[in-house]
Amino acid sequence: MSPRVKLWSCLLAALVLAQIAVSLRLTRGGTLTVTSDLIQGALLLVATAAFLPNILPSRSPRPRARAFWILMSGSMLFWLAYQAMWNYFEVVKRQDVPDPFGGDVVLFLHLVPMMAALAVLPHLRDDERDSRIRMLDLSLLITWWVFLYVYAVIPWQTVQVDEATYGANFNFVYLTEKLVLLVSLAILAYTAQGGWRHLYGQLLGASALYASSSYVANWAIVHQRYFSGSIYDIPLTISIAWLAIVALFASRWDLSESKPSQPVLGVWISRLGMLAIFSLPGFALLALLDAAAPSPVRRFRIILALLTTVVMGAMVFWRQSLLGKELTRFLEQSRRSFDDLQTLQVQLIQSERLASLGQLVGGAAHEINNPLTAMLGYSDILVESGLPPQEQRLADRIAEQVRRTKTLVANLLTFARETPARMTPVDANSVLQTAMRLITPQLEAQHISLHLVLGPSLPPVVADSNQLLHVCLHLAGQITSHLNSEAHPGLYVQTRQDHNFVVLDFRSNAASSEAYQLLGASEGGNKPSTLSLNACCRIVEEHGGHILSRPSREGYSAFRLELPVASKTSSGSSPSHPVGPTRAAVGS
Repeated sequence: MSPRVKLWSCLLAALVLAQIAVSLRLTRGGTLTVTSDLIQGALLLVATAAFLPNILPSRSPRPRARAFWILMSGSMLFWLAYQAMWNYFEVVKRQDVPDPFGGDVVLFLHLVPMMAALAVLPHLRDDERDSRIRMLDLSLLITWWVFLYVYAVIPWQTVQVDEATYGANFNFVYLTEKLVLLVSLAILAYTAQGGWRHLYGQLLGASALYASSSYVANWAIVHQRYFSGSIYDIPLTISIAWLAIVALFASRWDLSESKPSQPVLGVWISRLGMLAIFSLPGFALLALLDAAAPSPVRRFRIILALLTTVVMGAMVFWRQSLLGKELTRFLEQSRRSFDDLQTLQVQLIQSERLASLGQLVGGAAHEINNPLTAMLGYSDILVESGLPPQEQRLADRIAEQVRRTKTLVANLLTFARETPARMTPVDANSVLQTAMRLITPQLEAQHISLHLVLGPSLPPVVADSNQLLHVCLHLAGQITSHLNSEAHPGLYVQTRQDHNFVVLDFRSNAASSEAYQLLGASEGGNKPSTLSLNACCRIVEEHGGHILSRPSREGYSAFRLELPVASKTSSGSSPSHPVGPTRAAVGS
């Protein structure tokens, strides 16, 4: 327990003990009244101060939780204001509080923010709903409670003064408000979990003590047994201290945990707001048919119900307008998601076709490999058989072409083979050469020239050679797919070292001098235009690198692949995610 909590707890305990002492030791009179009022005022001041720190973002980072503590603090401020008004009469002016008392409306309203705080449902996670809609739902309920007080109590205080009816109606409305608060706390304590369930349970206990003590105090007032500082104030004082303790110890409970949003509770709050506005014509009809009420009171209530209907109707209209915009936004998101799913389906079908083609290529490569081995053996026999010079050159050329074909077949097998990622130190130049050998026949068929510049003595990178080969082939294919319209198309590929990165550049001969842009799903990166390119970006990001691009009208005119240099401690069985330097990939 922190020193601050200890100090405030001791102060609360001292105030409660002081109230018990003066209630039991002092007799009825001015000294008891002033002392008791000052103790309760100080207690409410301490309780309000205990709630306020929970508003800070460091205590309540989630918007729902912060709104909860703001409303709870507002409730305590209303209560403190009521006690200040009470003390003004009994302590400053040294006279009894008038009956009816204008400050009773503040006492009634101090529970309304507390019920609004519960309606926020702070134990649930924040959802995508517009917060303004939720606040309008709360405003409807708050407006209805204010209407209920003005409808039932105010006419007997201002329109036609009747102390007995005023007191009876106030007690009934206030009791109804307290019962609704207790039921709401019980429901939330049952549905919540973790620290929030404990918090709701403590608030339920403190509120139940306050509700029962105030009910008993009202009974004593009716029977002329209550006076300020009497024993009826002791449980009231304990309930205030209990609320303050709850606010002090709230930071010790784990309120960061939150349940997933429950639409049922949110729907019920909206339905209660709708029921509130639908009840207004019933109140107007009740006032019209109440023959026992004086005519001015009935007229006041009818006008009040009609005006409140207009106000709440405007709020409902605004709410429906916001709800329509929100539904339109959700519909647009659903359409985009559906389009993305259709695109993904097409890409998956294409991927399955490519996978089947890879299996076919692998099987064909195995079948081709056997006659190639025989041809290579026969060509070696011919070379060693002492043929004439011209035939010897033909045999050497045949052996060279067979070896080249055998290498291409081996590369096809490597490309088609599906193996789990295995991170090892890899020579980027070697992987790039293999990729270019595989793509050369396609370039020759499209009459695209290849310009390959390999940087000397490049350090190794920790990567999966098969995945890196796929990425190189795809980046080169992305550029060459848009070169058919050029007069002299060419693919320029270069490797080099840039500080702690090995850089592989792929560009067309029409590449501009514009700066590269980061490509990928990471923060600050541009979204790839295709799912396959997005997969390449994810592979490279898993290797600790980046892909940068230069967009063009047709697609992309250049790519830059950056991979971190392998550390000296890297071995053949490196972890699946290499440890390498990272940097923000920008530049030209």
